[in-house]
Amino acid sequence: MDFSGLFPAATTKLTDTGALDLAACSASYERMIDAGVAAIIVLPMLGENPCMSLEEKEKVVRNAVETANGRVPVLSGLAEVTSEDATAAAKRYASWGAEGLMAFPSTGYKTDRRETETWYRKLGAATDLPIMIYNNPIAYKVDVTPDMLAALADVETLVAVKEETGDVRRVTDIFNAVGSRYRVFCGVDDLILESVALGVDGWVSGMTNAFPIECVELLGLLNAGKFDEARALYRILTPAFHLDTDVKLVQYIKLAEQIVSGAPEWVRSPRLTLEGTEREFVSKVIKDTIVNLKAR
Repeated sequence: MDFSGLFPAATTKLTDTGALDLAACSASYERMIDAGVAAIIVLPMLGENPCMSLEEKEKVVRNAVETANGRVPVLSGLAEVTSEDATAAAKRYASWGAEGLMAFPSTGYKTDRRETETWYRKLGAATDLPIMIYNNPIAYKVDVTPDMLAALADVETLVAVKEETGDVRRVTDIFNAVGSRYRVFCGVDDLILESVALGVDGWVSGMTNAFPIECVELLGLLNAGKFDEARALYRILTPAFHLDTDVKLVQYIKLAEQIVSGAPEWVRSPRLTLEGTEREFVSKVIKDTIVNLKAR
């Protein structure tokens, strides 16, 4: 797999009763594939991974693989508590057709440096699938630092890192520490312009679920060095991109999809669909973005 380009972190569509809506999932994947994304990541945190049963996870992965039908690779998020569960999950995802993994640190415990390195080392040894390390210390309080990436460089299946510290300086620190050993992905929608300027290889994006054509266009402009054109589009999209960094990004992005494409916005408990002033705020951001995109 070529770890470069736009890898949307796909939401998992549900019915109003909380059941999987695989038809809506497929429709969303088709929108993004038709727009030109490079891969699809299912069951990320945005896909409510921890809230899905094992049976549901299998259905989601198999459905995505069937829908993609070889047009783009399908990766799966991997979010587990113990190393034993993580390695077992890696094997299951491979058997269901996933072609890569985006792996979280332990979701049940704040691991220290030695424990974090051991976590990824064991996972890397347990599978032949390429692994993207998901580094989001803001949410998970575990930071896979450049020094740690250097220490893990001998694990061949660890091939990429989703950089989501929120500090764009980290991109350069990674390259200075390990060169081109890993493919570095921007994991924050509202830092993609800055990250491409610093040399990232790709973008794991949440708001691509709602605006796939525009996000593909934006990354294309950036990669072509057309920063004047890219800045204009980026400024239109940035208010929506800010929603990708909030603790309620699942609800926000699902509402954005509902407004843009009619996709179901239902979420799995303990999350609740938005209401009141919060719903009005997110709706206004998305509707204003639609208007500004049409006017450009």
